[in-house]
Parts: sequence; structure tokens; C-alpha cells
Amino acid sequence: MMKRKRRFSVNLSRWLCGLALCPIQAVAHGERPNIIFILCDDMGWGDLGCYGQRYISTPNIDRLAREGMQFMQAYAGSPVSAPSRASLMTGQHTGHCEVRGNKEYWSRNNTVRYGENTDFAVVGQHPLDSAHVVLPEIMKDNGYNTAQFGKWAGGYEGSCSTPDKRGVDEFYGPICQFQAHAYYPNFLNRYSRSGGDTCVVRELLEENISHAFYGEDYFRRPQYSADLIHRKALEWLGHQTRKKPFYGLFTYTLPHAELVQPEDSILEHYKAKFSEDKSFPGQEGSWYHAIPHVHAEFAAMITRLDAYVGEIMAKLEEKGLADNTILIFTSDNGPHEEGGADPTFFNRDGVLKGLKRSCHEGGIRVPFIVRWPKYIQEGVKTWQPIAFWDMMPTFCDILGVKSYVERYRNPRLGANDWFDGLSFLPTLKGDETHQQQHEYLYWEFDETDQIAVRRGDWKLIVKSGRCELYNLADDLHEDRNLAEEHPEKVEELVRIARVSHTYNPYFRVTLPEVGK
Repeated sequence: MMKRKRRFSVNLSRWLCGLALCPIQAVAHGERPNIIFILCDDMGWGDLGCYGQRYISTPNIDRLAREGMQFMQAYAGSPVSAPSRASLMTGQHTGHCEVRGNKEYWSRNNTVRYGENTDFAVVGQHPLDSAHVVLPEIMKDNGYNTAQFGKWAGGYEGSCSTPDKRGVDEFYGPICQFQAHAYYPNFLNRYSRSGGDTCVVRELLEENISHAFYGEDYFRRPQYSADLIHRKALEWLGHQTRKKPFYGLFTYTLPHAELVQPEDSILEHYKAKFSEDKSFPGQEGSWYHAIPHVHAEFAAMITRLDAYVGEIMAKLEEKGLADNTILIFTSDNGPHEEGGADPTFFNRDGVLKGLKRSCHEGGIRVPFIVRWPKYIQEGVKTWQPIAFWDMMPTFCDILGVKSYVERYRNPRLGANDWFDGLSFLPTLKGDETHQQQHEYLYWEFDETDQIAVRRGDWKLIVKSGRCELYNLADDLHEDRNLAEEHPEKVEELVRIARVSHTYNPYFRVTLPEVGK
């Protein structure tokens, strides 16, 4: 495999040794906190050292956990990307949210040519409901600078729901998550209000398109998208001050397939560590190329992401902003096995069953870490269940606009059909006695025709209409199906599932029958 040029280097010593701390300044009275939300792609619950990973080095994220609060029962919005991000953006679970799957919009006959390379002319996912408020709109409406760097996945190019139309001041990354499968793409998307953009545009990666998209020549492409996106995020962060609060959603594509990255010290470290590695022959007709060092590539992707997190922490400390910034790290769903990835080798589901696209715990339970020096004591672990649809009410609570969402009620729907989340600000402040509890948590996913309901320790999973029942208190791996032993509990959770689902013509699941 050809060496790839390094455009944005990460110092190996930085992630091995950690980062030097800068003095933390006092928070000004009444100053609203900044929020940086780092959402990575397909990282399993067991992929980090602080969650038990033994093979992969993640010193910066582990440090974040030591300095903040580590959630042990945090859930993504869905077992795949687009609906999980939609849940985060809207405060809705997938029984109510407009986006409930990875529905793609593109045509193989509608392409644009870049040199010898082609891409779809209009690409992206099913758009978020334009009538429903989303997080960046709330933050912007309350005086925040807003930005997103990484995958959008909230609407195809030119749709009613692109960053320029949804409260985002600065965006850089792929609008389409399908395009994000390639780390050396032909283009990325950009929207910069400060730069004079009036809509989302494509930024052509000239040095990439001089090389083929397939075969050995692909690996001569020098513009690595993950690094380009991270550099833009750091540049934006470097321009932020205490004069105006900021909200940044950093939706990094790592460690999602394909398994490819620059040949630098991080990758070389893992090649030496996994000297007897697994290979992947490639997948014909896809963007997944042949990879000779599967385990090394995957481990290096997570450590590279960890280095990004370390540089964000360093930038906040350098600018004296760390003390008044809520820094959140999480993943959009459980681990994948695409492009040759080998989750079994790394024990990526930890003690959890299931991978991406599964409503078992391994597909939806994710790492979730929050550092907020003003309120969170160091080294706290909490077993408070939270889910992505809790982000919107929590952020509104933090901003002091708890009733804010009431102004966005949709007259066509009842209150429960519009927002599903609860604020977990009391948990962040260490006041769990005043923490509201969910009556239940709900997921549905059309691609695998699965539904899940969690109520207390009981978990119902419906697969193509067939019910399975588990008690997570003594069976976290979901091995013992108790449906026949507890038919009354199955019926109770089935009723919840049927109430939680609203019809959506684009995403359909098989609802279980009551009393069967």
C-alpha cells in the first residue's frame, strides 16, 4: 500500500503522555456556559479505556472521564447514524421523530464529474421536519455562536433541512453520511455565514481528485477528511471568546469504516503492536478497499480521535475557556463490522450484546462523558439512564429557558408526540434526588424491523413482530428470554410500544400485537 502524505499531523507523544494542564480561571457571575458536543461515529461502549478497553490507548478521553462524569447507562437515539442524530437534534425518540432510518437520496444516473472521478449530484439523507425546532436553532436564538463540523445527516443537499437553514453559523463536512464512508473524498461541504456563504456549497478537494477513487491510486490521495474537519473545528474554536457563548457540535466520522488513514506515528505504533494482524480483501462495488492491517487501522482510528479530543481540551485551556465550557463526548450508536472491522477481537461490546443496527444493548448503549468544572466533581460515575432525546430539554434547562420548547408545540400533534426528553441537569449538578425519571425508553428501527422498550430493568425487544423479554438487572447481556415466563410484563411493554409509535410512511416497523 502506498504511503499517504500527512496534511495535519498528530504528535504521538501528545496522546501517549497526555496534555499539560493550564490554570483554570474563575467563571464570571451569570455567564452562560459554552457547549462542545463531540459525537463520534460507531464507537462501542467498550472501545475506551475508561469503559474497560485493554488494547487501544485513549488517554485524553480517559482523562476527560476522570475530570468529569461518566454515564454507565447512556443511550443513543437509534442503532444507526441518521436517526440517532435526529433524536439528538429534535428531542424526540424514533417513534415520533421524522427521521427513523438511513434513508438515502441519490441517483446513480445523476452524477457530477471531477477530473476522472464522479460523485452523485444531489446526495444526503431524509430531511428533519422543517416545522420542528432543532438544537442549533435554540442555541442561536439564545445568543450563541453555532457551528457543526463533521457529518450533517439531517437532510440531502438542497432540502428543507441543511445547516444554513437550521441555525448553524459555520459548517464543514459531508452533508451526506454516505459520502462520509470515504476518508479521501472528492469534496466536502461548507457553509460559512462569516465568510459570506448564502447556502451550503461543495468545496472541491483538488489534490484528491487527481488520483483515482478505486485501486492502489486511491491511497495516494493526500487530503484526509477527518483531519480537514478537525482542523476547521479547531480554527473555529480558536476564534471563540468569553464575549459571546458558543455551541459546537463536532460530529467526527472516526472510527467508522473505511479502515484507512495517514501513515503516521499513531498507525505505525499499532502496526508494531499487532504484528500478526488480520487482513481485509476489500468489497467489490463499495468504497471499502483492501486493508492489510485491520486491527492496527481500527485501533489507530480511535487513538487518532482521542488525539483530536486532547487538542480540543488543550485549546479550551489555552484560551481560558475550559472552566465555563461543558464538554461532552459520546457516540451515535454501537460498534460496526463494516469494511473489515473486527469488533470481536477488541471485545467492543464489552459485556453488552449486539452491534450497530441491533436494538440489543450493544447497538444502542454508548459511552457518554461530561466535563463541566463549575458543577461536576471529578471522577463521578452515574447509573442514571439518559438518552439522546434528553439533550434538548437539558440544554434548555442549562440556558434557563425550560419553557422554551413550549413555543414550538405543533398544533397537529399532542405534547407527547412533539418532545420526549427529560432534563438531566439535576444529575449533572449532583442532585439526583430531584432528577425526573423516564417512565420508559423507546426505540424502533425499520432496516432490521426491530423495536425496543426499556422500563426499569425490564427490556422488551420486538423482532419482526416477535417479542423477547429480558431483565437487565441480572442479565445485562440479554441471554435469557423471559417472555413465556412473564406474559403480563410482555403485554405491559407491548402496550407502551404501540402508544409510542406514530405512523411514518418512509420508515415502517412491525408492531407487536397485544395479548399474543
